[in-house]
Amino acid sequence: MKTITALFTCILIATCQLNAQDTQPIIKTDSLKEVIITSTRIDLPFKDNSRTINIITSADIKSSAAVNISDVLQQVAGVDIRRRGTGGSQADLFIRGGGFDQTLLLIDGIKMDDAQTGHHTLNAALPLEVIERIEIIKGPAARVFGQNAFTGAINIVTKSSLDNSVSANLETGSFGQLNGSVTVGSELENSTHILHVGKMTSEGYRNNSDYDNSNYFLKSVFNKNAQAIEMIATFSERKFGAENFYTTNPAYNEYEETQNSLIAFTTKFQSEKFKIQPRIYWKRNQDLFLLKRFEPEFFRNFHLSNKIGAEANASYTSKFGVTGFGIDLSKTYLKSNNLGNRNRFMTTLFLEHRFQFIDNRLDITPGVAVTYFSDFKFNGFPGLDVGFDITNNLKAYGNIGFTYRIPTYTDLYYTDPRTNGNENLEPEEAFAQEIGIKYNSQSIRASLSVFNRDAKNLIDFVRPNTVEEIFTATNIAEVNTKGLEVDVAYNFDMNSFNQTLAFGYAYLEDDILEQNEELSRYALNTLKHHYTTRLSTQLFKNVSQSIVYKYAERTTGQTYNVWDASIMLQLKQVELSITASNIFDADYIESGFTPMPPSNILFGMRYKFL
Repeated sequence: MKTITALFTCILIATCQLNAQDTQPIIKTDSLKEVIITSTRIDLPFKDNSRTINIITSADIKSSAAVNISDVLQQVAGVDIRRRGTGGSQADLFIRGGGFDQTLLLIDGIKMDDAQTGHHTLNAALPLEVIERIEIIKGPAARVFGQNAFTGAINIVTKSSLDNSVSANLETGSFGQLNGSVTVGSELENSTHILHVGKMTSEGYRNNSDYDNSNYFLKSVFNKNAQAIEMIATFSERKFGAENFYTTNPAYNEYEETQNSLIAFTTKFQSEKFKIQPRIYWKRNQDLFLLKRFEPEFFRNFHLSNKIGAEANASYTSKFGVTGFGIDLSKTYLKSNNLGNRNRFMTTLFLEHRFQFIDNRLDITPGVAVTYFSDFKFNGFPGLDVGFDITNNLKAYGNIGFTYRIPTYTDLYYTDPRTNGNENLEPEEAFAQEIGIKYNSQSIRASLSVFNRDAKNLIDFVRPNTVEEIFTATNIAEVNTKGLEVDVAYNFDMNSFNQTLAFGYAYLEDDILEQNEELSRYALNTLKHHYTTRLSTQLFKNVSQSIVYKYAERTTGQTYNVWDASIMLQLKQVELSITASNIFDADYIESGFTPMPPSNILFGMRYKFL
């Protein structure tokens, strides 16, 4: 820890007198007001949306002291990222106390849910270099996105252009970390292209925690001067030691390999009042798990899932307001030595309308999504958003909605010596309500919301008593979840440079605690208190720095404080960085039985050729 502190101090002093190019400026709060939320059919500026939405910009990401998307999301109060180790090899995504199967991840609006298990949600996470912003939609979102958006949704919006540029990044640090990537942007007469190739490796911070991860990303826009067609293609491969990810036996040396890929084509037809955006896509996920890494014949799971989809989202503007409607068709195929060969057809119809009254100060948006599942038949998700502009900068809002999630194939069919699926599971259901108020000005962005969720048939793997060793997928009785969230970001100038101070707090009360935690595998580890703070400063022309603090108290009684920090030095075409994680060496666990890494440091150098 002393070494890390000394390094930061020396670099700061040494660079005070340097004269170089400016670092990337911090985006002012006021500029977020006009960011268009693109993950819905009715496009609205951020300030006009009547929901709880967090926006993480590319500038926020750059100053976040984070090296992957899991680290970035963990800095948002109310978002619980339960990691197993470093490098983003495996992490589960939770919003407002929901399960990892209850949060939907989207890439440019494309649904990345996996029918096998929500454990694979963040397998689709993209490298930070290609992300323009992240939209986090909290609360009941099923009427907007359909099933899996039980407690919220996260949309990763990729960059549309990098001009003509080539940059290379190299990082090395604790635990034998060695990361390298190349990012290329190309602007041609009638097309635009972004290409990224990256590799992340580590020897691991404990026994059997090594990893070897690869990321490939391509985004192209063809025929951009006429009827533009956008193509996005991603591929990620992760190979990692999974020590104690699922068991407590140190002799097993668990091991896992995953692959996740996506290819999609999108275009848009638009007139003054009508817009329609059709899309086709193919998503693939592959998962190989060995209970004994060096004895693959002992216990091996292999799952391969494919999802093929087509959707069209549209909006029509009339004197009565804006009507949004759409259709989403998809077919899922699964091949598995454990879960069997399965397939599911799904169709969802969406309809919503935004009314405005009182000189457009009051907006009311009712909507509904109706879904047909080939194995769970028809289900509907009605909801309502209401907002009122108290002033130009101050808005009160509320929403209610029904949410729904059908069981994954793991819930239904998985089996091993200590786990049984349950073919008789009922879908999860909930009725959620929320009210809030938010303020946006040039220097301050703030929001306060309170929420309540009444759920039934929640699925968890439980056992009847502590003597029984087998956990069986079960519909838990009714569960009530309520809480509040506060988010504030303050931008101010010092020495003619922009500075940002941001903090968030989330409180969650969940009556599922009446259960015996020894009988439940997943549901009893939610964040009761979650506090985050980030201070991003630029005191000199070529130096910027950030420090991030996270406090967590889980319903199991575990509490921990984690400090991260980064410093960046810009020297014309070269950017040097140091990122320190868990500076004060906190001892904590986010998920299962896997302790998180001790204090560690990562040195980076980025060179921009063009």
